[in-house]
Amino acid sequence: MLLKDFYKTNTLITVGNISTVTITINKNHKIFKGHFPGNPVTPGVCMIQIIKELAEGIVEEELFMESSNNIKFMAIINPEKNPDLVLTLDIIKIEDNRYKVKNVTTFEDTIALKLTANFKIK
Repeated sequence: MLLKDFYKTNTLITVGNISTVTITINKNHKIFKGHFPGNPVTPGVCMIQIIKELAEGIVEEELFMESSNNIKFMAIINPEKNPDLVLTLDIIKIEDNRYKVKNVTTFEDTIALKLTANFKIK
C-alpha cells in the first residue's frame, strides 16, 4: 500500500471478471490536512492508486499503469461525508502481461469516478 492507512478494504466479491470492492477512506489521514483543511477532498491520484492496488490484489500480480484512455472525476469524494465507497472493477487479460481495467467508483447513489486503463505486469 503506497499510502499507509489511507483506506481499508471491507469486502471483495469476484464473479467472473467483475470484482466489487467496498472500502472506507480514513478521514483522519494526514493527506487531508493539506488537501484541504476544513474541506477535505480525496485526491484523484490517490483514487487511481487505490484502483491499481485493488487490481493487483485481484490478479495477484504487481502492475504498472501503461495507459489510460478514460478517467472522469464526476463527484468530489469528501471523506468526512462519504468515506464508504464501492468500486466495481472489470478486469480482462488482453495479453500475457497486460490487463484492461474498467472501474466505476460510487458512494450512495452517486458516481464519483470512471476509469479505463491498461496495466502491464511489472
